[in-house]
Amino acid sequence: MRLLRSLTIALLMSPLAAYGQQADEPVAIEESPAEAEPHPLSQLDWIVGPTDVEVGSFATLAVPEGFMFLHPEETTKFQEFIENPTSGRESLIAPDDLRWFGLFEFEDIGYVKDDEEIDAAALLDSIKEGTKAGNEERRRRGWAELHITGWRFEPRYDAATQRLEWAIDGVSENLPVVNFNTRLLGRKGVTSATLVADPESLDAAVGEFKDVLSGFDYTAGERYADVQEGDRMAEYGLAALIAGGGAAVAAKSGLLKSLWKVLAAAGAAVAVWLGRLFRGKKQQDA
Repeated sequence: MRLLRSLTIALLMSPLAAYGQQADEPVAIEESPAEAEPHPLSQLDWIVGPTDVEVGSFATLAVPEGFMFLHPEETTKFQEFIENPTSGRESLIAPDDLRWFGLFEFEDIGYVKDDEEIDAAALLDSIKEGTKAGNEERRRRGWAELHITGWRFEPRYDAATQRLEWAIDGVSENLPVVNFNTRLLGRKGVTSATLVADPESLDAAVGEFKDVLSGFDYTAGERYADVQEGDRMAEYGLAALIAGGGAAVAAKSGLLKSLWKVLAAAGAAVAVWLGRLFRGKKQQDA
């Protein structure tokens, strides 16, 4: 099984040695050296596709064959291991060789109106400022800092699917970092879906991630089109979702307990972690 292969080779060994293995080498957990301690990530409660899972309280996701999923408690362990900020509410989806992964999190902020114009330049400045707050927490924890360099592509909204997408370039520990972000609008709030991948393989990863997102759906009565008179309206619109979920408004109203977690771009540390592995593989293959 590729899951066993990825978690025993790519995680139990050093990055350079791990990705020097051939992809079709049969390796299982029981074949690991006796002195090797089980890797923390191999001990997580992975849910292997094909299967359907709940994402938050209002949505489901079809986990395809060849993919694996973690509920929030297990995702928190994953995030802490790779030194990435976590709210404790994310779920995780990944191919079973961990070549990329995505994080889902629902924010119960109410119905977000989608009729707002987006000023990409002003938003980028806000994101850069917000990331500074995240870096203060990263320094406190002894983690790598993140510095935003620009848009990989500017925000775009699809009114037919109620999906907002954008990608941001950054640098951490002198390695490039790219986060591809999607916001899935629902009746009672928004589900964030953040892709973390090696920048050089981002295009392929985005394609795969979008295929996975085709299996995401809000449950009956919770879709964006199900809004009814009297439903709670969000206090902000599309632009604030990009700039950190309207952090200032949400913090003021008590929706967010930790401002820095919202302002820190998701996935930076893990993107660096994955980047080391990807680059190690390329050096071995050269």
